[in-house]
Amino acid sequence: MRRLKRLSGAEVIAILANFGFQVHSQKGSHVKLRRQGITGKETLTVPNHAELDTGTCQAIFRQASKYIPESELYPYFYSP
Repeated sequence: MRRLKRLSGAEVIAILANFGFQVHSQKGSHVKLRRQGITGKETLTVPNHAELDTGTCQAIFRQASKYIPESELYPYFYSP
């Protein structure tokens, strides 16, 4: 079984930028990313911390999977 990578908030923001998400706003350390999708505006929130907890990375992966196919996201979030 592959393991979830330990990512920083900046790394996750860069990953999601590859899929068309752009920084929309920031409140404190939480960055709101948005893109215009087929079904309307798609929004994800990412805490901009030096290292995200495993559960937080899993939650972001699960939420992003609503908009991006898991097969495309998987290599970014899981180690080989």
